[in-house]
Amino acid sequence: MHHAVRFLVVFLVVATCGYAHADMTSAQAYEAVRDGRAKLIDIRTPDEWRETGVPAGAARADFYRGPDALVRAVSEIVGGDRNAPIVLICRTGNRSAQAKKILEMQGYTRVEHVKEGMAGSGGEPGWLARGLPVAPCRC
Repeated sequence: MHHAVRFLVVFLVVATCGYAHADMTSAQAYEAVRDGRAKLIDIRTPDEWRETGVPAGAARADFYRGPDALVRAVSEIVGGDRNAPIVLICRTGNRSAQAKKILEMQGYTRVEHVKEGMAGSGGEPGWLARGLPVAPCRC
């Protein structure tokens, strides 16, 4: 199946399923990562990483490369450990909620996401407005 078609199928399944997801604020995510309790993965695009920088210490995996590429990238980041604590972040929490479901469908057991993302959403300010540390991305 072509990657774009496969991505669309997974996207539609995720978008139409009712699912509960663990939400964290960016401040909670920062504390978990800072304390070594989780690995933060920024799933935005390279253009977004260059525009705002990435959360300090975060790994990167472009969500729009498709579900297979996302799962491969996350597997590399966590050394294949599907029980590793992972926190996903995107711009406003939408992609990270979808990516969480994709990873759970692949057997990942400890995935959370930053509900407000980098830019803020749902009345929460987001990573950038909270003044949490970012690193420039020359990607």
